[in-house]
Amino acid sequence: MLVSDVIGQARVLLQDTKVTYRFSDSVLIGFVNQALKRMVYLRPDLFTTIGNITLTQNTVIQSIPTGGVRLVELFSVSGGNALTEVSREMLDQSTPGWVSDTAGTPVNYARHVRNPTKFFVYPRPTSGVVLIGENVNTPATYTATGNTITELPDVYLPSLIDCVVFLAESQDDEHINSGRAKLYYDSFVQSLGVNLQLRPLTDTEDAGLSPQPGYVRPQRQVI
Repeated sequence: MLVSDVIGQARVLLQDTKVTYRFSDSVLIGFVNQALKRMVYLRPDLFTTIGNITLTQNTVIQSIPTGGVRLVELFSVSGGNALTEVSREMLDQSTPGWVSDTAGTPVNYARHVRNPTKFFVYPRPTSGVVLIGENVNTPATYTATGNTITELPDVYLPSLIDCVVFLAESQDDEHINSGRAKLYYDSFVQSLGVNLQLRPLTDTEDAGLSPQPGYVRPQRQVI
């Protein structure tokens, strides 16, 4: 999906297809960038990435990579053991001295409930420990109509168009169009919400396999 794909179809809905345009390409590119950032908060699951997270030595408080919006999950030490998620309250109660215990290879992690970009590990890491984890990233800032929007598949093109039209209509000073802004905003939000509601039909913990009798599917934490 190209930025020009979004802008071209948005111009049709805005009735802004003849030069000189009411909205320049640079203005609409700015709206595309705004739309992507709005989507991060409405659907953070669309902007996740799995990669390495290098830990800071000798401290239990850690951060996701620069540009990350929030932690999704930590899987394992790179080349080593899996990580088990626990709560900070559990660590405080079971091992009160956990923050200053001898450094080693982490086996547990806990979320920072008030800061989605921070997390805790136990024990505190030695030098050079790298984790494999998943986090939500801030989308790129696009500057040209020929840029490829890499974060989203083409199926989300209509949602992006709706948001760009909403932003354009919101600043248009023609009062007759005031209701159009809300119309496109509602369409934008609804399309993302409906897609999320349909996910349980295809995205299952058992990957489409029938669970064994007596199996209870674990509940994933909502991000």
